[in-house]
Amino acid sequence: MRTALTSLPTEQIPESKMRAGSPRSDVIHAYIALHANKSETDMNIVAREMLLSEVGIIIDYFHDATLEHLETMGVDPSRLPRRGEWLERQAKEFALPVEQRSSFATIWLAGDRPVGFSTCNPVVYGDRANMHLHVIEPGNRQQGIGVQGVRQSAAIYFERLKLKHLFCEPNAFNVGPNRTLQKCGFKYLKTHMTVPGPINYHQAVTRWVMEP
Repeated sequence: MRTALTSLPTEQIPESKMRAGSPRSDVIHAYIALHANKSETDMNIVAREMLLSEVGIIIDYFHDATLEHLETMGVDPSRLPRRGEWLERQAKEFALPVEQRSSFATIWLAGDRPVGFSTCNPVVYGDRANMHLHVIEPGNRQQGIGVQGVRQSAAIYFERLKLKHLFCEPNAFNVGPNRTLQKCGFKYLKTHMTVPGPINYHQAVTRWVMEP
């Protein structure tokens, strides 16, 4: 059985933080702090609502990802929809009025080049949604692109979906998104074990929230 608590990305948490009786949330926050000095990009990122013609970026991102990266995100590759099925689902979703949609997405551009995206699902219009954030190219990750993309995407979600609560639950040991959410003003709520989405396996996640 896989568990995010025993599958850390590259660097290990110092043994001093793993002493008996240390709460899991303390360990996770220590791990995030250990990586807090990464450089940030000079790119100017613009986020906007994603078009149906751009949904292939999301599908390719997951299907072309390495097994290591999928593991870091807490994604089970066997649960990914087939490309055609995924695109068909999205076409049906995009055809609905925004008030009836269960998902929503933004794309992050550096000039005309897509560098990342965010998705929101599930969505309860006028109330709450769960957001996800992704930087496409490995070399651009943990460089600050996510901070710009998440801030702008959150503003779009609150405006278009009339939200009261915007949640995000990244894998607890996926340092990049956890640090990004913290920088963007999301409030840490808790760390818990769950299956955060239909393409995920049971794992430790950190639950964050932003409210207007």
